Amino acid sequence: MQVLRKLLFPISLIYGLIVFLRNRLYDMGVFSSQSFAVKTICVGNLSVGGTGKTPMIELLVRALKEDYGVAILSRGYKRKSEGFLLSDDKTIVEDLGDEPFQLKSKFPEITVAVDADRRNGISQLENLIKPDVILLDDAFQHRKVKPDFSILLTAYDNLYVNDWYLPTGNLRDSKREASRANVIVVTKCPSDVSEQERASIAIKMNLAADQKLLFSYLRYNTDLKGTEVTLDSLRGKKVTLVTGIANPAPLEKYLLLEGLTFEHLKYNDHHFFSDQEISILREKECILTTEKDYVRLQSKLPNLHYIEVKHEFLEDGKTILEAALNQFMIKTS
Repeated sequence: MQVLRKLLFPISLIYGLIVFLRNRLYDMGVFSSQSFAVKTICVGNLSVGGTGKTPMIELLVRALKEDYGVAILSRGYKRKSEGFLLSDDKTIVEDLGDEPFQLKSKFPEITVAVDADRRNGISQLENLIKPDVILLDDAFQHRKVKPDFSILLTAYDNLYVNDWYLPTGNLRDSKREASRANVIVVTKCPSDVSEQERASIAIKMNLAADQKLLFSYLRYNTDLKGTEVTLDSLRGKKVTLVTGIANPAPLEKYLLLEGLTFEHLKYNDHHFFSDQEISILREKECILTTEKDYVRLQSKLPNLHYIEVKHEFLEDGKTILEAALNQFMIKTS
């Protein structure tokens, strides 16, 4: 696969040129970026693959929901519905998409909507719900909307500054677009990443004085959900790990360090399981999966457990982020 990606380097040059021209046309005002009266906070990345956007949205919801009316707008990738859809207690995962459905399940009091047309989605939420703030999930590269505050995520093991355009690399947008972010979070760090290494990453990124650089790692909850068991209780059992996420490597590494022995069935990101695949999985003694995969499997399989994950910031990163959010919310009121 790596050899093939290198052979496709000329295509990545063409892709990079198209991305550059598109961004220049937005910068020059030839293409318009629309602002809205409602406050908008964008969470996204410059690359394809998992950087932890959904756990970051969850973190923002927890930080804001006590004081503000919060709505979430997502594209609803691979959903089976079209256009704008506002979720309610009858909405199913196939119509909403796995990540929005996960968020609605976890925060039923929060408005969750999906629309591939972000402008229309924001307008609909303004008219129907009138929230104080809309969280735009995976919208950093969608420049038709000009968010008021942007959080850019980049994974520790694949920093955007070290990456290249698709298909040779994983970048779907230009590295220089990071200048539009208010906060950049290096996610999936080792929990013991040194101060020296963090300083080295900061030098590589060369951020503006008003941009904040934070570092986070993934914390897994050992109290499994779905059925009330602990991770410890799965040691010695025949466990099947089922993942349909962009990058399952951190979870796989964590489970191995925790002493679990398991087979790993990997599927593509946002995979909807066929009847044949479900039949195979029903034969498994014990299935462990991610929260995103659980919402697609929960009504179809017995003996199914999922492991929650969240961002934990190094040092005072959480305090810095919450202070920046509070300042933004107050300043733009």
